Amino acid sequence: MSDILYPLERASGLQCNVLAYGHFTTIHPGHIRYLRHAKNLGEKLSIALIGDGKPDQSPYLFSQSERADALSLLGIADTIVLLRGDELIEAIQMLSPEVLVLGTELQGLPSLDLPIAVLKDQGGSVQFHAGEVSYASTHLLMNSEKDIRQQRRLQFVAACHRQGLSRGHLLASMQAWNKAHLIVLGDTIVDQYVACEAIGMSAEAPVVVVRELAKRNFIGAAAVVASHIRALGAQVSLVSVIGNDSTANLVQQELNAQGISDALTRDPSRPTTFKKRYVVENQKLFRVSRLEQHNLDAPIEDKLIARLEELAPHVHGIVVSDFVYGVVTPRVLDVVQQLSQRYGLLLFGDLQCSSQVGSISRFRDFSLLCPNERELRLALQDKDTGLERLSQQLIEETNCERLIVKLASDGFIAYDRDDKDRISSQAFPALSVNPLDVTGAGDSVLSVLSTGLASRQPMMQSAALACCMAALAVETMGNTPIGADELRNYLNEVLPL
Repeated sequence: MSDILYPLERASGLQCNVLAYGHFTTIHPGHIRYLRHAKNLGEKLSIALIGDGKPDQSPYLFSQSERADALSLLGIADTIVLLRGDELIEAIQMLSPEVLVLGTELQGLPSLDLPIAVLKDQGGSVQFHAGEVSYASTHLLMNSEKDIRQQRRLQFVAACHRQGLSRGHLLASMQAWNKAHLIVLGDTIVDQYVACEAIGMSAEAPVVVVRELAKRNFIGAAAVVASHIRALGAQVSLVSVIGNDSTANLVQQELNAQGISDALTRDPSRPTTFKKRYVVENQKLFRVSRLEQHNLDAPIEDKLIARLEELAPHVHGIVVSDFVYGVVTPRVLDVVQQLSQRYGLLLFGDLQCSSQVGSISRFRDFSLLCPNERELRLALQDKDTGLERLSQQLIEETNCERLIVKLASDGFIAYDRDDKDRISSQAFPALSVNPLDVTGAGDSVLSVLSTGLASRQPMMQSAALACCMAALAVETMGNTPIGADELRNYLNEVLPL
């Protein structure tokens, strides 16, 4: 047993300025934020860890011993007190903390009224906090790239171990992907990268002057999701809208070259969405977008729906990649729901609103949703609540079966339901430490998960493979499809036999 673990009966006399409390069934970045905040409040942090309860009736996926080991590996707490059950009052009386820090999801629970009263009688105070929310990373300021990479690979191996996943399981899962047939529905984008040389500052105004050296085009959004799925070995059809322009011709040529069945509708009222990024070395300077965001006109909408209805009887699922540029209208989404019910199709959804206005909560009864943390908080209009509670709330409000919450440099959390409707979760780290271009990370995750689930593979196996896929996707400039062989080779590198 680790030297920071103490059974409750041996906790008397431990130094404890701050006390945290919970069951910590699966450690993820939300828990780490909470514990780091608690650690900053005093010199000595103790965690009161809820026990397993009655033998063979534990409500937790992992035993207290496993949960305690995971907490101790974080290196945040000074001591971890192992409760027999849920004896928070006894822990407070024995440790006499100055501050009890509780997650915001526990605020208002009647069961905590008495422990809080005991704490206050001892002169302590209580604070409800979920930890600081940040959408950027400071990892490289604190550690070397080599150390962070090694640490994250160990975290990945540990996550796979907790889920009972071996390399053999994951490789076998990939073998089933060629059985899947999917529709990808959503906006099509062409991303152009312009490599430049920085010349200096302009004498006319305080702006950087650059000289263009070369440029390259990549298909993006729903089109690159279809490209990823095809590269992984599955069959895929792209249902989208493009303009009546040369950029649209480029999209069709690329899809044909990759063997992707396209059901593209041309809309003369809008250009093919085009985003131009100016880059010096691997540093993006700025982006210029050419697009229209109005909803489809009725005749174009009718053509799109006709293509969906034609393809739906022959596929296993529909992937909705919505960039909120007007393709996935309320009527189109209603038709997707109807087709899902009629043919028993799985639905996979991702809605990206970095510079647009949208909400992932409009996707109801989906098999999988993939928001990032910012999109999750915008959908629920909540900037303070902890990640775990927010994730559970989105699952309840949308009635989705599974959920991925993307956390940028902290990886993602995968949520799954079992046959008894119980929800379990597992955090997976970001395996790439210093990514070259994060543009396609989310698209790659959506592609692997959709392909895996459509071929009837388990959620956590698909999530582990998506973790590896994202690491590969961010190592090249531009959104480039990743093939199954490349993913297989990387898996062999990061997950020992």
